[in-house]
Amino acid sequence: MATDTGTDTAPGADCVFCRIVAGELPAHRILEDGAVVAFLDRRPLFPGHTLVVPRAHLETLTDLPEESVGPYFSAVRRVAAAVEEGMEADGSLVVENNRVSQSVPHLHTHVVPRRRKDGLRGFLWPRHRYEDETEARKIAARVRAAL
Repeated sequence: MATDTGTDTAPGADCVFCRIVAGELPAHRILEDGAVVAFLDRRPLFPGHTLVVPRAHLETLTDLPEESVGPYFSAVRRVAAAVEEGMEADGSLVVENNRVSQSVPHLHTHVVPRRRKDGLRGFLWPRHRYEDETEARKIAARVRAAL
């Protein structure tokens, strides 16, 4: 999902999200706590589309320290509930890109209000079946080995 930030970013002082967190750039803030800042996306898929970012500059989910996972996703959970209620939505899409399609190299989670028949069905990914059970077992083994 693209996020229109209006500028290129680099880690640290040049990062658009770091500048929003620091109050140097305006944003329609939804939530601020010790772990995160959440604000409306400038180019929403639908009104209410909110981004949740950690206060610290971290590029991807795998950079998020273990002790920050709970506070971060507690905030994402709260924002998802608020977006659904505030926008009178049927549900929400909660998604995050790591590197590929990550338009701002600062960890961020999109929370998008969803309605039945809103036109987003299948827009994110084509789905494919495994060739057979053998292929599925091999893939599962590769991922388990990486843990």
